[in-house]
Amino acid sequence: MPDFDLVVRNGTVVTSNRRREVDIGVIDGRIASISRRGGLSSTGDEEIDATGRYVLPGVIDGHVHFREPGLEYKEDWLTGSRAAVMGGVTTVLDMPNTVPPTSTPEAARAKQELAEAKSYCDFGLIGLLVSENVDQLMPMAEQGLVVGFKAFLGTTIGGIPAPHDGAILDGMRAIQSIGLRLGFHAENNDITAHEIRKLQEQGRNDSLAHVESRPVVAEVESIQRIGLFAQQTGCKVHIFHLSSSDGLEMIDDWRYKGVDLSCETGAHYCFLTSANMKELGSILRINPPVREAGHGDALVEALASGRVTSIATDHSPHTHKEKLNQDIWKAVSGFAGVETSVRLFLTYAVNTGRMTLEQFVRVASEGPAKTWSMWPRKGALEIGSDADLTIIDLDKEGVIREADLHGKNSINPFEGHKTKGMAVATVVRGRVQMLDGKLTGEPGSGRLISPLIPVAAD
Repeated sequence: MPDFDLVVRNGTVVTSNRRREVDIGVIDGRIASISRRGGLSSTGDEEIDATGRYVLPGVIDGHVHFREPGLEYKEDWLTGSRAAVMGGVTTVLDMPNTVPPTSTPEAARAKQELAEAKSYCDFGLIGLLVSENVDQLMPMAEQGLVVGFKAFLGTTIGGIPAPHDGAILDGMRAIQSIGLRLGFHAENNDITAHEIRKLQEQGRNDSLAHVESRPVVAEVESIQRIGLFAQQTGCKVHIFHLSSSDGLEMIDDWRYKGVDLSCETGAHYCFLTSANMKELGSILRINPPVREAGHGDALVEALASGRVTSIATDHSPHTHKEKLNQDIWKAVSGFAGVETSVRLFLTYAVNTGRMTLEQFVRVASEGPAKTWSMWPRKGALEIGSDADLTIIDLDKEGVIREADLHGKNSINPFEGHKTKGMAVATVVRGRVQMLDGKLTGEPGSGRLISPLIPVAAD
């Protein structure tokens, strides 16, 4: 009888601080053995030969919108998680702006049941903070239903209202007592609404009007306020989809003052600019928008240095009808990203020498796991960690084409981009969900991840 459920041989294992020529043995979904290459004589029920390839801790996408419940015509847990594992992602964190929103234990439990019936990958849930549900935060956490929380400071898809400042402070105090983290969609709603109104009065409906309507100062002001509130309450905070170097400088300022402030950015902010809006138009509309040249380079450098702590996609699928409109105000913000992110960062950051593979692991696997209280169960490659593996081939070339992607609506701004480097195997808790570009796993094998911190009421 084989000693292991799965053995991965002959690969180069890369973590955030080293590379090792080792073989990996998996039992009951956990890493049970890490042995020097060729030193693992025992066999597995299933074996992967990773010769010439790199074995990474499973990539975590800490920001997806899989749309279920309520908006399944855009995406659902089956199609979204299928796209994830085909792109090398082993765990996702789903945002709360579904219908109904993830704002109560009952809503979170219902989403968990939907996801566990369909998902190819593991998942965590982000709970919502609005003015009316501060009393629901502790119950969601105590029941292990969420790994953190989110507040929308600016109007975005789904029309979730921003909590008033008093509710934010109350929510921060509650979340601080729990030990979890509160993330923010950081755009000042008054500024963006004012700018949109001015541009519309001028008759502007071109694609660049969207960029101008959501200026960098709207992001920076929100981060300033979040930092102040976090300093006063001791709450750990996170900035979703950081888009600007100015915002990063404000984050640095608050970190210097002792605030625990993590942040994420994505491929579109790193590798596209507002100039691309001219050619792509509404396809590239997203909140906050892509910025002028220079911001993306700063964000890539910050990922390499660790100032930006995570890569996340803000995977936000919509139909063609919703996205494609010459009037930028009538087009919907967001696009697919969970299946293409690993390829894009390997192509434009790792293979260009702007980021080492170790640095990529730090922000693609380790960073989100630590941010959302999942480390070292997730994002690590250690004995006892979940056997989540993303195996990559840095030389494998391809072209991003919507027709080849696996989500329900895969329109995205990187159509036609040639890539070098991609995931060739995705292993979720020892289950091989994708191998050599083919879906090999079963839906319904993904499980809810609860935070790895003690949660207790006062």
